[in-house]
Amino acid sequence: QVQFVESGGGLVQAGGSLTLSCAASGYTFSRNNMAWYRQAPGKQRDLVALITRAEGLNYVGSVKGRFTISRDNAKNIVYLQMNSLVPEDTAVYYCNNFPARDDYWGQGTQVTVSS
Repeated sequence: QVQFVESGGGLVQAGGSLTLSCAASGYTFSRNNMAWYRQAPGKQRDLVALITRAEGLNYVGSVKGRFTISRDNAKNIVYLQMNSLVPEDTAVYYCNNFPARDDYWGQGTQVTVSS
């Protein structure tokens, strides 16, 4: 049984920072590419950041230079450090494999950025 639990979201003003955490259980974490996704109100869920098994990194263009994804395989945690937040970053943030597994979606964590 795979479970992802996201945490660290909250309300922040534009220009502020948050760090999200995703804790995995029932899972061989180090063998998988991990990613953060987000879903804004009324929009589809999109990939935000990817960290591969070999710790290669990829980001959607709108967050490059502002967000950093990292992983701690010993703790089964993937992080997303978010700086210089803008209102367009407002969304529910989820972690999952890349490519995503439909049965692995958790509850996500809400990030709200006020202007």
